Amino acid sequence: MKRSSGLLLITLFCLQQLTAQTTPPFRADINAFKTKDSLQAPPKEPILLIGSSSFTKWTDVQDYFPGYPILNRGFGSSALPDLIRYVDEIVFPYDPKQIIIYCGENDIAASDTITAQIVLQRFEQLFFLIRNKLKKVPVDFISIKPSPSRWKMEPVFVESNKLIKQFLSKQPNTKFIDVHTAMLNADGSVKEEIFLADKLHMNPKGYAIWQKILLPELVK
Repeated sequence: MKRSSGLLLITLFCLQQLTAQTTPPFRADINAFKTKDSLQAPPKEPILLIGSSSFTKWTDVQDYFPGYPILNRGFGSSALPDLIRYVDEIVFPYDPKQIIIYCGENDIAASDTITAQIVLQRFEQLFFLIRNKLKKVPVDFISIKPSPSRWKMEPVFVESNKLIKQFLSKQPNTKFIDVHTAMLNADGSVKEEIFLADKLHMNPKGYAIWQKILLPELVK
């Protein structure tokens, strides 16, 4: 009997490990969005935010843009490959009238081997997946932000922003939204007072900067 119990425990452990290995990253976050949608219908033709934790932590984003139908679908520590993986679930079901993307920062932070050119290639892949289905919907990109905790990555952030801006300049119905410049002091250093204690994520002062820049770019 003890032998059978031991085998059962080993089998259950192996199944748990296999499940963990086969479940893609952030699957729980995507499932949570679906549950949320089932409990409360999302706004029709929303301004859709997709991307990483700078959106995830902007939990009161609707308060910054009264009168605009904001739908925030930023998740976790996501990188561009994660948005690509879940684009069919976090974009197309919502029939957005505008898509605003903040992503790429975590790609660079994940490895020293990730160059600005790789970030651009990943963004292009995401962009064309969206554009192939949503031909005329505005697709806008918020520049990768500077931060004290990732200041050593600043040159790659700047170069990535430059490449994505150049790419979007050749695409119709797009905008490159520069928040990076406004988050720097006159001497080129980053404004530390607009960040939380982790020196990575923004506090309300940081989001106030974003709000001022984003508001004129929102589709009426």
